[in-house]
Parts: sequence; C-alpha cells; structure tokens
Amino acid sequence: MGQKTVRFSDLSGQLILDDDALARIVVHEHPELGDGPVEIEAMVEEAEAMEQAALRVAVVDLYLRDDIEPRRIVVEADVFDKLATDNPMSQLLIAARPARRAARTAASGTARGDRLDYTTLEHAGKPHKGKTTDTEKQLVRDHLAEINERLARQGIRTISLTDPEHVERYGLDQLARDRTLELDFDDEAAAELGTEVEVGTEADAGTEADADFERDLVDEDEVMDEARVA
Repeated sequence: MGQKTVRFSDLSGQLILDDDALARIVVHEHPELGDGPVEIEAMVEEAEAMEQAALRVAVVDLYLRDDIEPRRIVVEADVFDKLATDNPMSQLLIAARPARRAARTAASGTARGDRLDYTTLEHAGKPHKGKTTDTEKQLVRDHLAEINERLARQGIRTISLTDPEHVERYGLDQLARDRTLELDFDDEAAAELGTEVEVGTEADAGTEADADFERDLVDEDEVMDEARVA
C-alpha cells in the first residue's frame, strides 16, 4: 500500500494537492525572527502575490562611531535614492569602491556568517534585535554578574534587575524578587540596628542620671554632717 504526503500552506492552511503548486519560502530577516533563517511552505499563488507586493528597497549597514556592531537598516529604494543630491544614486553606486569585508574572529560567536551567536557566554546579554532564545536567557540568569562585568568592560549597557524591560527580556523575575527581598531585609536590619542604638543611648543616659542623683545625695549628707558639727 502506497503512502501520499499531504501538505498544507503555512500561510493560509489550504491543502496543497499537487507538488507543482508548492512553493518554498525562506525568511532571512524579520523583526520577530530568532537566530537565523527559517523556511515555510505555501501555495505558488501565495508566493507570487508576495512577489508582486514586494518593495524596492536598499539594505544598508551603518557603521557609526563607538558602535561595536553595524546597524543594518532597510530603506525604500526611492527614499534612499533621494538622499543623493550631488549626483544621481545610480552613478554614485557605480563609481563607489567595493565594500571592505569585516574581519571575522575565530570565536564561536560568528557562527551563521557574520551573525553573533547570542547563545554563547561570549555574546549573551548584548543588545540585539529579534527574540531572546531560552538558551540566552538561561545563560544570563546563571552568569549575570560575569556577563555584566563583560558588558561594562566593552562599554555596553549592563543588565539591570530594576529595569522591567531587561527583567522581561531575560526572564529575570525570580532574581529581581530575590534582590527586592534582599534590599528590604537590609533596610529592616538597618532600622533594627538604629533602634538598638537609640535604646542603648537612652539606657546610658538613665545610668548617668542615676549616678548624678546618688552624688547629689552624698553631697547633701556631707553638708548635713558639717552643719551638726558646727
């Protein structure tokens, strides 16, 4: 008995009966995309509609001062072309020199081309677009002090347990609660210490007052004795 594979469009859920009607779509970049490209299946008609709706864009890497990594942006081609006011953008691109290739380190952080691997201790915790994977979250939770020390050394913002965005991004709810309890305990301990100091001061003052009272009694007895002798 033969078997037949049944496929459905990931986009619409429609049944794809014919292999010729199947289109493979690879998503390389998207705001919700995680660590790398993913692929989905759809009907040919859906893929063609996607192509017709495509925009003419320019994909640009911006290397700004003090940035460790370039900022990749996507701009509509027409908008990008209008930025060239001295010569047309077409002439500018033809005359431009080829881009220099960024140096790649041998570290594991450059897996998947020039993408940093945020699931390694070397890069976990660095700001980046897209979803934060469970592996990166676990690394941040387990090595928060070490990662913050590295981030500070590299001039990158550190991860704060008092920042709601950081707590949510890396799943730091428990650490944040523990930190809050620790601070509350320190405040209570300081308050109790202050009470003990205050009570001790009052006790010392009372002791001194009793001693002064006893001295006054002795002085009064001496005065009475001298009066009787006289």
